[in-house]
Amino acid sequence: MSVFTGWTSPDQATALPVAVALPLLACGAVLLLRDRPVARDVASVVCGLALAGTVFSLWPAAERGPRFELWTWLPGLSLEFVLEPLGLLFASVAAVLWPVTTVYTAGYLRAAREPAHARFFAYFALTIASAMWIALSGNLITLLIGYEVMTLVTWPLVAHSGNGAARRGARTYALVLLVTSLGLLLPAIVWTWVLAGTTDFRLGGLLGGEAGSGVLTLLFALYMFGIGKAALMPVHRWLPAAMVAPAPVSALLHAVAVVKAGVFTVLKVAVYVFGLDTLRDSGAARPVTWVAAFTLIAAAVVAVRSDNLKRRLAYSTVSQLAYIVLAVTLADEVATEGAALHMVTHAVAKITLFLCAGAIAVTAGKTLVSELDGLGRTMPWTFAAFLVASVSIIGLPPTGGTWSKWLMLLGTAEADQVVPLTVLLLGSLLAVAYLMPIAVRAFLRPPDGPLPHGEAAPVMAVPLVLTALGCVALFFGAQALIDPLAGTLELP
Repeated sequence: MSVFTGWTSPDQATALPVAVALPLLACGAVLLLRDRPVARDVASVVCGLALAGTVFSLWPAAERGPRFELWTWLPGLSLEFVLEPLGLLFASVAAVLWPVTTVYTAGYLRAAREPAHARFFAYFALTIASAMWIALSGNLITLLIGYEVMTLVTWPLVAHSGNGAARRGARTYALVLLVTSLGLLLPAIVWTWVLAGTTDFRLGGLLGGEAGSGVLTLLFALYMFGIGKAALMPVHRWLPAAMVAPAPVSALLHAVAVVKAGVFTVLKVAVYVFGLDTLRDSGAARPVTWVAAFTLIAAAVVAVRSDNLKRRLAYSTVSQLAYIVLAVTLADEVATEGAALHMVTHAVAKITLFLCAGAIAVTAGKTLVSELDGLGRTMPWTFAAFLVASVSIIGLPPTGGTWSKWLMLLGTAEADQVVPLTVLLLGSLLAVAYLMPIAVRAFLRPPDGPLPHGEAAPVMAVPLVLTALGCVALFFGAQALIDPLAGTLELP
């Protein structure tokens, strides 16, 4: 029997499970309307807008931390949802970007002549449902279930094209994520339950005083490498392997759901399982700091050297995720605020970049950076959006990435961590090296030959322009996202 606690009205009480159920409703609608493509696409967008409205309606109740218990197996082991600012931030990102990506996807699938549109949208909706489940999880067991489901429902999307490369990429994708989660993350959760007697998320952490620094160090490493979706090296290979998928899947993996589920889980574990004070006092996160620093620089170097546009963006994602992990391992409140904000700013910027890459591929037939000379003259909106998103990834005004990078740098300086500070700065310089030449080629270099005529179709161009504008909006609205997190990152 379901039990609600902490709610002040029935309307609020129903909103939490509705946030998980709405994408499932969208999946059912897509399958029922599979032979009516316009109605199917409209139903997906309507459900996406309804989900965004539902998620935003939950913000007034976030500080009270209400819970919705679905099932209890054993004392300390239950299936339940909880509402708190960090989870609601992730849910808001996925909810807002879902309808935008759906509109783009409808145009892309038709332009690229991809098969099985209904199947694609059905799995897309199931992915968003798993993202909502993860975001609102009240404990590690509930989160793990959503985490595994997300891997399984995105696997068919990676393999969607059905060719040999897609099948190979999907196998690598599934194998790496399942092996890391079942072989490392699950034992870490069991070990946490043995030490703390519960898997419920608790402000300030569960493990303070429950184990020595050696045990905490090993346990933290199990979590960080077990959360394969955060793509720390060497468990990052699934991400570039998945780039064989259509561009909307890449956007889904990098921005809306999968990698954001990874870094969200990293944040959740650091804040609600270990606690920042415990991590700082025990030094348990220090070995992972160096792994994150290496991942950040190494992935950025690979990105600089990659001519394939999607591969370059994939390794850019690996590098940018390492920013978040590195900031979290410093166990500094300001750096962790920056990491949480970067989860948002990177999502909006990276989805823009992948939407642009897809538009370039289907409109101009170009997939290599070296082929983009002069293309900005015929696709000005697409490449202007690409430029804005690139500036946000680098961390320059007037884009949201300015503030997330600034907070991570400030927190690193406050923690007197000179080497991590240097790594963060070097990573931004490398981001200039792998992103800015794309816009420079498109706008300033003369074309090598005749250029394709015309901008991307409006159904693709409008969503990518909107997400680019979102990068700018986050520059002015970042404080509204940071304020609710302040209480979450301090001990009660």
